[in-house]
Amino acid sequence: MKDNTSTALWQMSAAQTASAIRLGRVSAREVAQAHLDRIGAVNPALNAVVDHRPDDVLAQADRIDQLRGRGADLPPLAGVPVTIKINIDQKGYATSNGLRSKKDLIATENNPVVDGFLKAGAVLLGRTNTPAFSARYFTDNQLFGATRNPRNPALTPGGSSGGAAAAVTAGIGAIAHGNDIGGSVRYPAYACGVHGLRPGLGRVATYNASGPDRSIGFQLMSVQGPLARTVHDVRLGFGAMAGRDLRDPWWFGGEAPQPNPKRAAFCAHPEGIGTDPEVETALRDAADRLRDAGWDVTELDAIPPLKEASRIMHMLWVADAPERILQAAIDEGDPGGIFAMQGAIDWVGPVGLSEFADALTRRAALVREWLAFLEQWSVLLLPPSSRLPFPVDEDLKGGFKSLTENQYFMAGLPAIGMPALMVSTGVVGDNIPVGVQILSTRGGEETCLQAGEAIEARGVPAAPITPDFM
Repeated sequence: MKDNTSTALWQMSAAQTASAIRLGRVSAREVAQAHLDRIGAVNPALNAVVDHRPDDVLAQADRIDQLRGRGADLPPLAGVPVTIKINIDQKGYATSNGLRSKKDLIATENNPVVDGFLKAGAVLLGRTNTPAFSARYFTDNQLFGATRNPRNPALTPGGSSGGAAAAVTAGIGAIAHGNDIGGSVRYPAYACGVHGLRPGLGRVATYNASGPDRSIGFQLMSVQGPLARTVHDVRLGFGAMAGRDLRDPWWFGGEAPQPNPKRAAFCAHPEGIGTDPEVETALRDAADRLRDAGWDVTELDAIPPLKEASRIMHMLWVADAPERILQAAIDEGDPGGIFAMQGAIDWVGPVGLSEFADALTRRAALVREWLAFLEQWSVLLLPPSSRLPFPVDEDLKGGFKSLTENQYFMAGLPAIGMPALMVSTGVVGDNIPVGVQILSTRGGEETCLQAGEAIEARGVPAAPITPDFM
């Protein structure tokens, strides 16, 4: 290694890695090999990366080194190791979504997210685990097994991007790809003590040629987003992912909000939603951090509906074909998948065509209400969850209703389609992460990131880490 810093290559941020490669302090191959060695060292204990091909990784890195050797301008993420979740297409790899029935569904072309990272020069390090159907806040499946949380094995690593969060927390890659329909980027970031961005609807193009187009509920709510150990790296990941791609009919270039006046609001108990004391303390701490950074921060007693938005999210998730969805989970034989599908169906109740149409109509009214509200504030700070990160498999023990009614802050936001950034701010008790969600208006990803960096600058959990249970 040519770099004389004491920081191991797997510990470096995406920004540091790209700079070191660009300046010739280290080669892309050396970075890639260091991350492959890191997979070998910690992944057996974590089960975060479930498919990787070292020869392919090193070949990608060599192409970056060849570019630099020719004196070519390097793209922004040249040589930066990135992981990809197993539920999007990466050419030559299985888009299994954690299902035995899809273990041989080999992609013949890349999802736009994968193409975006490759265009930015990233080295695709490996594929990360997800629950069956990507349908739980807990990452486990019958194909690959469970992923463990690097900070605390008694806690879920989150889901459905639990493998992504666990990998980046432990130094396997500098940026991780995830996706979010009910919290699947934000909740793993929360549980593992890193940061994750849920972009607004249409800001990141997505398309899996390996399967049919998804139902309207998924199209309206599922988005692709990055996880990383620094907010700046989240920004770099988002920049790579957000390029134009006409395969996604929802994609748009984004609309810049008004210049940021640094006006923030927060609400601890909207609609009477309760929170653990540590969760509220972290929210108020984040508000104080923004004040310290020069923001005008106001506490509110009420905000537009979250409980109703959460119910609409679940209706749109399962209502298109509940019997087919449930039967697929039963056929797979995955207890978590069956629990999630049956629980959502039972929670929303019978949904016919009229109820489904009413939900879509009501969603439009909620989006209008939230847009009007967010015209008044640059960002809104919210808890990530009513609870600290859940113990492993608590959903199967406590029931779907209890789980869902503690996750209004997660599940309500996808129904309105606005960007939200999860920022980790510390740990409490027995190494349990805490943090805050930052919500902004349509096109306001950069505003979320600016607020996130101000909060991050005043303290975050150490990362990357080596699990102490190896």
